[in-house]
Amino acid sequence: MVEATITRAGTMNEKSASGELEVRDVSKFYGTDRYPKTVVDNCSFIVKRSKLTVMIGPSGSGKSTIVRLLASFEQPSTGVVLLDGKKVTKPDRDRLVVFQESALYPWMTTYENVVFGPKAQGRQGEPLAEAARGVIDRVGLSQFQKSYPNQLSGGMQRRAELARALINNPAIMILDEPFRGLDAMTKGLMQEYYAQLFENSQSTHLFVTTDIDEAIFLADRLLIMSNFPLRLRQVIDVDLPRPRRLADVVTSDAANQLKMTALSILHEEALKSFAVGNQMADHFIESYKQRYRPDASD
Repeated sequence: MVEATITRAGTMNEKSASGELEVRDVSKFYGTDRYPKTVVDNCSFIVKRSKLTVMIGPSGSGKSTIVRLLASFEQPSTGVVLLDGKKVTKPDRDRLVVFQESALYPWMTTYENVVFGPKAQGRQGEPLAEAARGVIDRVGLSQFQKSYPNQLSGGMQRRAELARALINNPAIMILDEPFRGLDAMTKGLMQEYYAQLFENSQSTHLFVTTDIDEAIFLADRLLIMSNFPLRLRQVIDVDLPRPRRLADVVTSDAANQLKMTALSILHEEALKSFAVGNQMADHFIESYKQRYRPDASD
């Protein structure tokens, strides 16, 4: 498969939407009233307007459940999700999700995949065609408009997914580990390319990951989440200058200090996943906190 050259992202004629999302005292239970299973536990945070907020936490902690709640694919058991102060109760194009797995239709070309959603909403004609060409160019796939998904590399498929979301100009872009499964080189290229897309648009994004290096490189704000059930542990502002390049961030003392702070919390949370009912593991966690985070409190 041929990988397209990544070019500097262009701008679209339509001004990017930008919303603010608030999760207020949200919990999610499954099972019966008698035997409930808590997946999200009294969680509150804000995805700030025009910021790239990154959520990071241990695998299996409930992050994808939060994504489904934000998109209104499911409803909270308690608490509310607010977009610009208004409660959201159903899926809408103002909150679009790019998932881990490709959702491109294999029988459609890149162009056909991109325009499918707008056509379903009743958009048509030259304005739609112009918008589609613009967003496809923006993600560097102009030469691959007529290509089918199986003719695209993994990175190119990810960019087609981004184009399919961007054409709807959502108030909130939600990305659930979109680069998971890519090889290291392609993943690095996609991280830089995605960061550039965000920096040119200044729309509101929530990016979910388990990769600390990816999180520090991309984030304006970092939401560090607990082990299962999911709660917010800490918010860290990532005050690194934009535009960013991976090579600069990797060698940055400020970035490495942020990384160590985040890792100490994540390590503690990951340890809890095997500590349930294990007295020795509980002792190890306590020793770890005293050695590396003597000021830590639960």
